Amino acid sequence: MRHDTPSSFDAVVIGGSYAGLSGAMQLARAGRPICVVDSGTPRNRFSPAAHGFFGQDGMAPRAMIKAARDKLAAYPCVSFRDAEVRGAAPDAGGFTVTLGDGDERLTARKLLLAFGVHDEMPPLPGLAERWGTSVLHCPYCHGYEFRGGPIGVLAAGPMSEMKAELVADWGPTTLFLDGQPSPDAEAAARLGRAGVRIEPAAVVAVEGTGPAMTGLRLADGRLAPVAALFVAPRQRLRSPLAEDLGCALDDGPFGPIVRVDQMRRTTVAGVYAAGDITTARQNATLASADGVLAGANLHQALVFGT
Repeated sequence: MRHDTPSSFDAVVIGGSYAGLSGAMQLARAGRPICVVDSGTPRNRFSPAAHGFFGQDGMAPRAMIKAARDKLAAYPCVSFRDAEVRGAAPDAGGFTVTLGDGDERLTARKLLLAFGVHDEMPPLPGLAERWGTSVLHCPYCHGYEFRGGPIGVLAAGPMSEMKAELVADWGPTTLFLDGQPSPDAEAAARLGRAGVRIEPAAVVAVEGTGPAMTGLRLADGRLAPVAALFVAPRQRLRSPLAEDLGCALDDGPFGPIVRVDQMRRTTVAGVYAAGDITTARQNATLASADGVLAGANLHQALVFGT
């Protein structure tokens, strides 16, 4: 960790997980002085393994991040700060970024926002402590480990019907309505063809010896056997920085997302964004790819003065 480096950079990358480190690597390989600021709380820290990532299937997320960070640290133009970003504002040369309690400030010509999102779990007893192990969001990331079922999908709106139909490819699936409206006739027919069972009773708790799950306790007293439960939690941006800088936000299906164009530019000149904060289609591979695009495009803006 190098803290004896200058406080002025071509770019400050805010967020040091898949998107941020991938973007930083593009800038590092262009020899640009950059700083990665990260608080050490990646979104997938609750999961014991990440899956589907090129060449690293089954690795622990923190091990993947450490390996990527170690590779990035080999470039002499890269600095790190293990800190929270408390604020960022435009200045004459670009931006000033305030860290921690305000005792350190960095200046940068450009910013790359990759601070991620926070998942807000439904208030169901036993759910939050199983997040990332047997309570899941992405079947491509975790479905294979629970192939053969029984698998549950907790309804949270119309998209849950599509989620249940998709998840059924991994094993016998039940859609738990838990107070949500019943699917219409067309959706019910699709779910039936996929072999998805529809359970109308309310869910009152998740049971099992954690982090494993044996089933969902229903309001009528029954225990519905379930080994894994897919949910679609609401999300919020982990930092107010995008809003504070004036970046436009859009309403995504699970919460606000930062508006970006194909170059990963936000609506504020000089500010780029990547990863889960910019899209509802979220997994580690997509976040990394998004970071590559943002980092390469940010570098080109430095070169061409755009």
